[in-house]
Amino acid sequence: MNHAVLHLGATDWVPLSLALAEAPAASCDTHVAIRVRPQTGLIKMRLFVQSQPEDPERADPAFTTVFDGSLLLPDGRITVADVEQLTRFVYRVGDRGEFKVCVAVDSPGANARAIDVTITRNGI
Repeated sequence: MNHAVLHLGATDWVPLSLALAEAPAASCDTHVAIRVRPQTGLIKMRLFVQSQPEDPERADPAFTTVFDGSLLLPDGRITVADVEQLTRFVYRVGDRGEFKVCVAVDSPGANARAIDVTITRNGI
């Protein structure tokens, strides 16, 4: 990562109004911005897509939750990208709609090197 911000959310552009400031994470209805540790090594991210709330695969319990809320994914796909869109990962999580998303990191703020993202379809 060249920059200290990772974006997670819908496949469309991140709104300019999404400002991270000094917080470890910030969100709008379609995206989450997460502060990470830039230019010192790889950032590890794990994505858990749960079809049932009791699915066994879960985020690391030692991680700190920096976002727990809903995101609207208009095409049912989630994108993870750096601010410049040089590194971009897109994954289909289901049909279009609203999803419960929980983002947890190993170290909140500028030293985050590992991110666990858990996605569940709202209403499950």
